[in-house]
Amino acid sequence: MQRVAPDHEMAAGVGRDRAGQQRRAVEQQRPRLAIRQFEDGDGVRCPEIDAEANGPHGRNNTTTLVHMTWLLHLDMDQFIVAVEVLRHPELTGLPVVVGGNGDPARPRQVVASASYEARAFGVRSGMPLRTAARRCPDAVFLPTDPAVYDAASVTVMAALRTFDVPVEVWGWDEAYFGGAVADPFLLAREVRAAVFAASGLSASIGIGENKLQAKIAAQYAKPGGIFRITFDSWPGLMFARPVSALWGVGPRTTKKLDALSISTVGQLAGCDAAVLLPVFGPRMSSWLPLAAAGHGDVSLTTEPWIARSKSRETTFEVDITDPVEVASHVSAMASALTRDVVADGRLVTHVAVKVRFTPFFTNLRSMKLRDGATADPDVVSAAAVVVLGKIELNRPVRLVGVRVDLLALPGVGDGEGGVGAAGGD
Repeated sequence: MQRVAPDHEMAAGVGRDRAGQQRRAVEQQRPRLAIRQFEDGDGVRCPEIDAEANGPHGRNNTTTLVHMTWLLHLDMDQFIVAVEVLRHPELTGLPVVVGGNGDPARPRQVVASASYEARAFGVRSGMPLRTAARRCPDAVFLPTDPAVYDAASVTVMAALRTFDVPVEVWGWDEAYFGGAVADPFLLAREVRAAVFAASGLSASIGIGENKLQAKIAAQYAKPGGIFRITFDSWPGLMFARPVSALWGVGPRTTKKLDALSISTVGQLAGCDAAVLLPVFGPRMSSWLPLAAAGHGDVSLTTEPWIARSKSRETTFEVDITDPVEVASHVSAMASALTRDVVADGRLVTHVAVKVRFTPFFTNLRSMKLRDGATADPDVVSAAAVVVLGKIELNRPVRLVGVRVDLLALPGVGDGEGGVGAAGGD
């Protein structure tokens, strides 16, 4: 399977496009499905079809959803590494690994991003730096610098917003956009060129009839290309691939599907939801076959993303066994988080504490603040220590985290993050 050359469309044929247009014309007569996000057993954000959310009285009636003819997914190439290479041009073409403080000799440092040259040696995001150093001993290791990545992301998204299209940002290096355009490849080429001119960074762009197709198409486009997936091309591209190739299907879900003798996307697409229901429940059992058939969200949310929670966590270089020391760390993190959210004009309503023991056993507890929402760091800190008291500290502690849930802002769409929230490179 070859990636489409960056500057031309694959020879899909006029008939295929015409068939797609006819199908879309029929679909426009049907009620639209709103699709929101839920978290599956793998901690991956997945689209959930939500029929109730449609119409003027649905749950999403405060969010502006714009239905697109084409959905496009901008995915920056090796974003963190690429930003570092811009700062250090002498590293161009070398295996580069960014993570932690950049010292693989220190314990519990993990890879945030690896260059394609390092990935050729098996280095991956989330891998311990020590393991990365063993796999690629000649790699250049650099510390993470989030402020610089924030600035680069702002530049990228500002370039994207110069186009007259809705934009839905999904992180430092990803965004969806779309348009009712006759030639989505032309739009993609113009966006890619504008992003490079503004930031010096390379982007891949996927095109699809929904977000799922566009997301996966962007992976086919890497690095630096443009690729389109439609309902017509989906079976040929995806049905023979393992179920893990689907966005939102992680190792746990893959294992459960394997137990049902479902290993390929095509098998999952042809599976009756009733077969999946006892294993996955009503939401996942409905979503999985639809996703395997190429269905996904067809809307863009135009409101800015507003966090409904904020979190911090820290991994200790040496395990902690003193409960008083653990409580001190939790208290300090809760106070710092509260000061951050109050500076943003928000109030705290709930507190959660995560403790990860050696080896990798995690306990999470939470509580609602008894006296209601507050901006007082001392109140939140004390509550966090109370929550910690619900966790039996009977093993060495390697990580602690604190999450504060925030009072919702009226009339805006929101997002979520928090202790244990998934992320990616």
